Amino acid sequence: MRGSEIHTSGSAVSGEGTCSRDSNRSEEKRRLIVIMPACDSEDRAARLDGVLLPYLDEVREGGNDVVIYSHVSEFEDRDISHERILFAVVLSEAGVNIEYYRLLEYLRGHPDCLGGSVGGIIVDGGGEFYTKAIARRFAFSANMCGCTFPGKPLVEATGSLGNFHVLSTVSGREPEDIYSAQVRSLVDKIMDFILPEVNGKVRLLALHASTRRTSNTLLLWDMVKKHLYSRAEITEIALQNGQIYDCRGCSYEACLHFGEQESCFYGGIITEQVYPALLEADAVVLICPNYNDALSANLTAFVNRLTSLFRSHDFSDKRVYAVIVSGYSGGDIIAEQIIGALNFNKSFILPADFAMLETANDPGSILAVADIEEEAGAFASRIY
Repeated sequence: MRGSEIHTSGSAVSGEGTCSRDSNRSEEKRRLIVIMPACDSEDRAARLDGVLLPYLDEVREGGNDVVIYSHVSEFEDRDISHERILFAVVLSEAGVNIEYYRLLEYLRGHPDCLGGSVGGIIVDGGGEFYTKAIARRFAFSANMCGCTFPGKPLVEATGSLGNFHVLSTVSGREPEDIYSAQVRSLVDKIMDFILPEVNGKVRLLALHASTRRTSNTLLLWDMVKKHLYSRAEITEIALQNGQIYDCRGCSYEACLHFGEQESCFYGGIITEQVYPALLEADAVVLICPNYNDALSANLTAFVNRLTSLFRSHDFSDKRVYAVIVSGYSGGDIIAEQIIGALNFNKSFILPADFAMLETANDPGSILAVADIEEEAGAFASRIY
């Protein structure tokens, strides 16, 4: 089945959120496109084929249309926008798949090709490294092309399947079985996902840790905010106003206990202001200057401290956006960190083109960037 294009037609199904395939659905037709960049090693491809292809047969038997592509040349002249797409990548022992890089090149050369699509990612590694790094980079590129990713859109399998060790221990199931179950769940999630509707004004939580006097990032956010006032209720919290404790690694039981109380052992502005605002919000906007190619310390602390709340609350109906300004370069690195932390791990929806990325160095120089007001307005429109 690899290396060929396969179509199977029928009446597809849809649902809400991440329901399982036996949930109630409308009769709206759904099609699943599976892009599996061809792997030079058949031995390496066998494991992913073994867990994915049998379930695709079940999807077809349920009356759905499934299309499989293994080379960019098979779809480069076709419209793959407004589709449900599963990207499934097998890596060699060296962590490489040449056809995957052709796919990446295609996406970056066609920035609107995935508009309106919903995606998910499987990365099957030949070793213990590179799976998540490749997934983050790919998700960023696909998102910039207009692809929305529901929360937790990644299934990764390291060469040893060691990343399933904890789940295996807790559940008493073999890692292979957990891998298969997660692949099936991801297919269902892609097929069923519907972006939650917002009634009335969108409720935004905007977080920053910058000094307004010198921050190009806050200046850019102010431009975006002007276009949002009539369409959004904005809660803006400056994380430098108060002592910010990073996560110190409480036990699971302690973390769960505090999370059930919508709190955290370390308290402070995170629990007193951020937690309540986040629970009320439809979306969070991270205002991120690029510090040494990494999120600033206080924003990193926010992400880490979310674990307590995440243990007892579902974030899968909330979206994440980012305003990122670099003095030199590297905004994509920051965007990928946010994708990994909040979309892959904390279940936030990654809406299409989720980040506004600009370059500005001297204080105030963001105002001189060409067409910056128009770009800010366009980004605001994507939010509301």
